[in-house]
Amino acid sequence: MSFQAYLDAIEDKTGKTPRALVDEAKQRNFDAADVKSGVIVDWLKSEYGLGRGHAMALVHVIKKGPTISTKHVGSTGVHRDATDTLWLDGKASRPT
Repeated sequence: MSFQAYLDAIEDKTGKTPRALVDEAKQRNFDAADVKSGVIVDWLKSEYGLGRGHAMALVHVIKKGPTISTKHVGSTGVHRDATDTLWLDGKASRPT
């Protein structure tokens, strides 16, 4: 599953775009450098029912922004992403 597919699945499960969840995390100060990933994972699990893998994908975006490693960009594997910048504004508005 690509990184973007994880974010799309999070949107399907929560009904919220990744950006809305990132904004909510920032309101809770979860983007602060001293906030541990486990705190964010626990919040996403209790509030939205996300599993660890999906929550950790969102932790990355909350802590590091939408840019990801180019390791799988342009590859042919199942983890490939089309670009190194994730789309956070919802599947319906993603450019093709």
